[in-house]
Amino acid sequence: MTYKTLMVHLELNGDNEGVLKVAGELAERFDARVIGIAACQPAQALVGEGFGAGEAITQDWIEMEKGLAAAGDQFRMALQRRARSVEWRSTISYGSLADYIAGESRAADLIITGRDLGTNLFDESRRVKLGDLVMHAGRPILIVPQGVTAIAMRHVTVGWKETREARRAAADALPLLQAARHVTVLEVTSQHDRTTAQVRVGDVAAWLKQYQVQAGAEVVVASGTEASCLHAALLDRKCDLLVAGGFGHNRLSEWVFGGVTADVLLDPGFCVLVSH
Repeated sequence: MTYKTLMVHLELNGDNEGVLKVAGELAERFDARVIGIAACQPAQALVGEGFGAGEAITQDWIEMEKGLAAAGDQFRMALQRRARSVEWRSTISYGSLADYIAGESRAADLIITGRDLGTNLFDESRRVKLGDLVMHAGRPILIVPQGVTAIAMRHVTVGWKETREARRAAADALPLLQAARHVTVLEVTSQHDRTTAQVRVGDVAAWLKQYQVQAGAEVVVASGTEASCLHAALLDRKCDLLVAGGFGHNRLSEWVFGGVTADVLLDPGFCVLVSH
């Protein structure tokens, strides 16, 4: 199995170095074509302000077009010599930016993006809501935290939960798992459920071995919250990539993936592949 087409999402006026370098690394590894994509909305504070805001709206539109063009140039410069071929897609939309990228992802096997850090109104018009993208894309999403520019692939962890999303994530990540030096299927559970959990992760490790993945199985008994135990286990094992099922709901803009907060899954020290 392999990834034939990657899609890398660039933020306007953002730090895209990490996602571009990781996309280039994977494009070379899998001899893949790469689609670059970016999207933005008119600044919401200007929408509906009437004719008096016309000049500001025009200037905002000019800035958006410049930002998209600059992102396209940055994409081509970074990847045209590393990918089998490159293609650039972008839009200015009044609709959901996540929905636009999710729709375009029909052309790709894997989406590569950064963490959405925008908190103010202007950022909302330029940055894609990661939770919405995970829920709607129907494709695995590789999240590259700021400051990470490569995936060492020495030790990959499959964060297991007995859910459809976790099963989907393990299957979606197979090309990366096959390229890893070692994979651990890890479940955090209670002392009461430890024996059953060991059977579950053993089954997953055995399934992965059929696909030439060097996989082991491990169960960690939670001594605190599931999130804190998982985080500690990942750091202790020097995790390079976490594979996890993503599901949840949007409540006051806080997204929960598999019962573990996004702050844990998006640790600055490693990338995360999420499937829903």
